Amino acid sequence: MGDLTENFSLREFRCKDGTGVPPELVDNVTLLAKNLQVLRQRIGKPLRVVSGYRSPAYNKKCGGTKKSQHMQAKAADLRVSGMSSDELHAIINELIDDAKMMQGGLGKYPSFVHYDVRGRKARWKGSK
Repeated sequence: MGDLTENFSLREFRCKDGTGVPPELVDNVTLLAKNLQVLRQRIGKPLRVVSGYRSPAYNKKCGGTKKSQHMQAKAADLRVSGMSSDELHAIINELIDDAKMMQGGLGKYPSFVHYDVRGRKARWKGSK
């Protein structure tokens, strides 16, 4: 089981370059994981965190935006086996509209969905 929530561990949010989530950002990733736990319970299937925290160097290397929420450990790019990006995006949007998940950034890409806990509404469609 997880150490942030029932189904999420801090390790899942590590940067792909091997960097762990900095201690000063653990509160941010905990808030993110609590919101993702609501999603996990709603869909009843595991969520795969494709990208969680990103170190500034890794964010630049992978083409992330200069103010990426990933660098603050407030964002996750997600996939769910057997579920399309359209389906996952719609469920997250519904949970936000129902105030069950925090308002934030929601981006739809062909192979994943980005969700973040920035605290204000942001929506986009990406091509990556």
